[in-house]
Amino acid sequence: QLVESGGGAVQPGGSLTLSCAHSGGPLNDYDMSWFRQGPGTEREFVASVNPNARRKIYSDAVNGRFTIFRDITKNMVYLQMERLKSEDPATYFCAAARLRPGVTPNAAHEYEYWGQGTQVIVSS
Repeated sequence: QLVESGGGAVQPGGSLTLSCAHSGGPLNDYDMSWFRQGPGTEREFVASVNPNARRKIYSDAVNGRFTIFRDITKNMVYLQMERLKSEDPATYFCAAARLRPGVTPNAAHEYEYWGQGTQVIVSS
């Protein structure tokens, strides 16, 4: 089970760090990703980190502003969000998958586990 936390309301230009905790067995061999979904929109890939944390992939929309990182010892994954914009508000979901070679991490249907989401609001 994945549980996200850290969402909230910030002003444009502000920062938030989301956390994803896993209860159960370790996810050391899983790719971990963040997706987001706004009202009336499809779920959108945000960022991904592979099991050894050496490969991180970001969507164009967040590249350079968001950072994904994982702490294997704590079974946690984080999404550090900076310079938040008006297009960033959404419910953010943590997801886990054992991605097969050649499968891109932005394919939501490849993920086995999902959290319930945490809401991010950007408003002045």
